[in-house]
Amino acid sequence: MNKDDFYYLGKILKTHGNRGQVQLHLDVDDPETYQELESVFLDLHGERIPFFITALELKHNRKAIVKFQDFDTLEDAESLQGLEMYLPITELPALKGNQFYYHEIKGFQVVDHIHGNIGVIGDILELPHQSLFQILHGDKEILIPIVDDIIRKVDRKKKLLMIEAPPGLIEIYL
Repeated sequence: MNKDDFYYLGKILKTHGNRGQVQLHLDVDDPETYQELESVFLDLHGERIPFFITALELKHNRKAIVKFQDFDTLEDAESLQGLEMYLPITELPALKGNQFYYHEIKGFQVVDHIHGNIGVIGDILELPHQSLFQILHGDKEILIPIVDDIIRKVDRKKKLLMIEAPPGLIEIYL
């Protein structure tokens, strides 16, 4: 597996107690989905290494207390502080309706309710205050904000994203 086969799950924040437990932050919308998590991949020196979980207790604010197999002391736990956690993309919970993962819609055709087919999603630009669809229209680039009010339908089978762009937005680029 290469790094593109994984998604970011969260980060180990600090130790918890003196029996090898750590506190982590789950960077996910629904932490309860991960209640039965058996293992994670930790990023050690640029490599994704599997670590097996023997206990996981969800806390508030997307935090959890975790005990990893063979990590039994405070010193063991300290060695994990600050490490990022990943899971294989194949383990992502399935989304329905107009919900989507950014990686899943790259290459989708984008159809606007007025302009018709405006191009293909080349990438998702994650900016500090707003994520954008980067739509490739011939030799031009169209940037559309990723907001629920614009997205009308996601058709995974046909690889289509139907949108209703605000008046004048697409014309700026064409």
